Amino acid sequence: MAPPADTSEGKIAGPTFQPAVAFLCQTLKKRSDFLAAAQAARQSTVSMTVQARNRKDGQGNIRVGFTCSKKVGNAVARNRAKRRLRAVARLLLPTHGLAGYDYVLIGRPNITASRPYTQLAQDFETALTRLHAPRLPSPDRT
Repeated sequence: MAPPADTSEGKIAGPTFQPAVAFLCQTLKKRSDFLAAAQAARQSTVSMTVQARNRKDGQGNIRVGFTCSKKVGNAVARNRAKRRLRAVARLLLPTHGLAGYDYVLIGRPNITASRPYTQLAQDFETALTRLHAPRLPSPDRT
């Protein structure tokens, strides 16, 4: 069967999504990376906990990991929660994440999988904003 006739002079239609929204992050896979992120700054929201670690290694890429404990539910519930966290990270990390950082998103029981997507995204954006806000020096207590 022959392909349909193309009237666009040999050009193939491109993707319908914006290229800037493409997920440019690497995924954390090693346990040591997750443990290092656990020792770094964290911000909790209603639907998730976000850990952010500045690697200080001179590389400008963003790395991200996702985890849900068995408290979240069975394998189906954990996978659903992680899928939703991946979607939120794909949407917001290219614009709100900082180069050279590792992020770990931790799902919460009964909330991550059931919270409306817009509120989930808002929670993640709030966590990133708070994590990257400049910290004021603590006053001396003398």
